[in-house]
Amino acid sequence: MQLVIVTGLSGSGKSVALKALEDSGYYCIDNLPATLLSNIPQHLIGQSRVAISVDTRSKALEALPDAIDQLKDKGIDVRILFLESGVDTLVKRFSETRRRHPLSDADTTLAESIQRERDLLGQIAYLGHRIDTSDLSANTLRNWVKDFVAHEHQDMTLLFASFGFKHGIPIDADFVFDVRFLPNPHYDPVLRPLTGKDDAVKEFMEGQPDAQMLFEDIRNFVSHWLQAFVRDNRSYLTIAIGCTGGQHRSVYFAEKLGQYFRNEQQKVLVRHRELE
Repeated sequence: MQLVIVTGLSGSGKSVALKALEDSGYYCIDNLPATLLSNIPQHLIGQSRVAISVDTRSKALEALPDAIDQLKDKGIDVRILFLESGVDTLVKRFSETRRRHPLSDADTTLAESIQRERDLLGQIAYLGHRIDTSDLSANTLRNWVKDFVAHEHQDMTLLFASFGFKHGIPIDADFVFDVRFLPNPHYDPVLRPLTGKDDAVKEFMEGQPDAQMLFEDIRNFVSHWLQAFVRDNRSYLTIAIGCTGGQHRSVYFAEKLGQYFRNEQQKVLVRHRELE
């Protein structure tokens, strides 16, 4: 059985993620109490792919880490997907939909309820793969979720993500590297409409000695510390590369780093937030 546990902050897109998994052929259960999670295999005999959402609506949330360990001990392929968003984004979403936050009451504001939930989920966020949905469309999130479950599972997967600083730093990043000091292809009228995936931009960046030196530094840093994260039982490590707009330099670096580590037989995902 492959079991995907969807958790995270209210309003961050868990319903969208669960629906995407259902469309991909998963048997889905919404809001299962964490204390019942370890019994799922014996009640769903014959189901090879199951997705379950567990969040702060469920009581005994602190039981989730132990339940995950029990499932793994039974040989279940458990994958955890943690969705989160910035406070401003969540406040806007709740205000637009006029939904009540599950932790709100007469004595707390919406922002305070969101922060309280973030604190409650703090120990769970690092159990699996985190996705910051602040700037993602529902369609992009669906595609990323399908990419997540389609990717072969192993102890460590590297995710290289490009982004634009003017749109904010992704909160799901484990490491952030700033490449804004490098020459910007945006100022070349020929290169401006292109992206870091295009050959002309790649050629421009390959001709920058500082860019190649920085690539080697980031590559060596990740290579040196990778095994430390493997020993820490991390399933995913997210390295975010940021430039001004997230179109050229950061995309080039994410693509090149991803290709290098694929050649090293490492499992790799590459995402470009501003392009998608």
